[in-house]
Amino acid sequence: MATKETLKKFFPFLDWWPMVNRKTLRADLLAGLTGAIIVLPQGIAFAMIAGLPPVYGLYSAIAIPIVAALFGSSYHLISGPTTAISLVLFSSVGGLAEPGSPEFIQLVFVVTFLAGVFQLALGVARLGLLANFVSHTVVVGFTAGAAILIFTSQMKHVLGITVPQQAEFLDSWLEIFRNLSQTNIRVLIVSIGTLVIAVVMRRLSRRLPHLLIAMVLGAGLALLLGGEDAGIRFVGRMPSQLPPFSPPLLTIAGVKRLATNAFAVALLGLIQTMTLGRVIATKSHQRIDSNQEFIGQGLSNIVGSFFSSYAGSGSLTRSGVNFDAGAKTPMAAIFSSILLAIILLLVAPLAAYLPMPAMGGIILLVSINLIDIQQIRGIFRVSPREISVLAVTFFSTLFLELDFAIYIGVFLSLIFYLQRTSQPHVAILAPNPNDPNRHFTNISRKTLTECPQLKIVRIDGSLYYGAVDHVAGFLQEVSENYPQRHLLIVANGINFIDITGAEFLVQEAHRWRSLGGDLYIVGLKMVAQDVLSAGSYRDEIGADHLFITKREAITAIYERLDASVCATCEARIFQECPGVNG
Repeated sequence: MATKETLKKFFPFLDWWPMVNRKTLRADLLAGLTGAIIVLPQGIAFAMIAGLPPVYGLYSAIAIPIVAALFGSSYHLISGPTTAISLVLFSSVGGLAEPGSPEFIQLVFVVTFLAGVFQLALGVARLGLLANFVSHTVVVGFTAGAAILIFTSQMKHVLGITVPQQAEFLDSWLEIFRNLSQTNIRVLIVSIGTLVIAVVMRRLSRRLPHLLIAMVLGAGLALLLGGEDAGIRFVGRMPSQLPPFSPPLLTIAGVKRLATNAFAVALLGLIQTMTLGRVIATKSHQRIDSNQEFIGQGLSNIVGSFFSSYAGSGSLTRSGVNFDAGAKTPMAAIFSSILLAIILLLVAPLAAYLPMPAMGGIILLVSINLIDIQQIRGIFRVSPREISVLAVTFFSTLFLELDFAIYIGVFLSLIFYLQRTSQPHVAILAPNPNDPNRHFTNISRKTLTECPQLKIVRIDGSLYYGAVDHVAGFLQEVSENYPQRHLLIVANGINFIDITGAEFLVQEAHRWRSLGGDLYIVGLKMVAQDVLSAGSYRDEIGADHLFITKREAITAIYERLDASVCATCEARIFQECPGVNG
């Protein structure tokens, strides 16, 4: 049994292989065929965005999904080339070599290999939880910015004008407006016509391969309008072959030069994959193992870089269609790759008749669909902090390096996260006399009488080195502005205490004792108490000062209060007070 479980850890496909039968194979084959048809125009479009010859998009859609399906954890997630990854690759390598050149292609393979190594290392190190620290707002902002950049990059194909390949965002639009009068009307008709056809086909039926239909009809429209004689450029002939073996040329200098860019590609790929994986999992009710997905993505990019593929990640369109088409197991992704390879061998020569304006129109539609207006509206309704993360990430994507845009978005999200956790909510409580059980209630929400000797506060958040200063300041104000000399901390909301937090509690205990009172803690979780016990902090606070229940705490604390004050007290808010019926 141990051997079998060990094998499943190294070969996760052994876990779902017993599910495969005649019924699932039939469903997966049909879903795979649908996926292969859909990815045909997408792969060509994505390769163009990445600055690569069109066939490399199809190579990536053949090699990467197979490995990701075998070594990932999701039954429905399909990996391959994506819009955002393609754009980041172009941005990373475009300044180092001429896009489409052999040198450019080799650099892309090196980045893909290194990105895979980073992803694999994170997965093996069980650091899949890192994906949880990248906020959804960063992804939305980056994707929206990338969509605008992709839209901008295709205007030269849509209008039939010349725009410098490496022009910045603003410079590109200045060139576009400067050369607007030179627009080739026939080129524009092909682009807009292809886009409109795709939209109409999509609205007629979501099951139709709308991009493929639009691409074919767009090619016919281009030929009717005069083809190359009318200034309409075509994609050109693609090689009719399977992904050739092409190991990346790794050198120490090359690795140093591309490592930073590769890490950005790796990070973006993992973010996209895990975000999409969770979306699909909510529909399929399958639990996704983030560490295994990291490993699967890493291996797929490493292996893909040896077979003429560039970096991929979870594909939103293909994964969604795969699930909707009734896929049962990861065999659907494998079937999709095999069928795409067959299609490539049969129809590659026909790519010579694909017009660049038609591909530009398709990419425009893809970029427009990347902007999630509903999500952006939701972010604007949440908080100013989320809006600032969205705005910084979005504008950084437009005006700065793409990898830096990812880093700055993540960094800003972490700052806000740390800011929130470093300022846990601290509330002053008092028993509610109208409640039969006299539950402690926040006095800022309901006017309640407090005990003149005992102050009760609740800490909602972990007590670690970043939060200690905030809590210490609150308790200092309590001791200076209120007459109570005894303090009870309701610690049910404290999930974690580090050494700094433990030392802080000891210091507070000594401080309140020096004021003539004492400090008590109730409801502290055992995992936090273990930290106090391991460092002898529990003994310094006093084991008899830690309580499990509020009733137990109040009963014990009442015995330690000044009896003379209790005798004349009119508050009598506790059941233990004289004259109060329990």
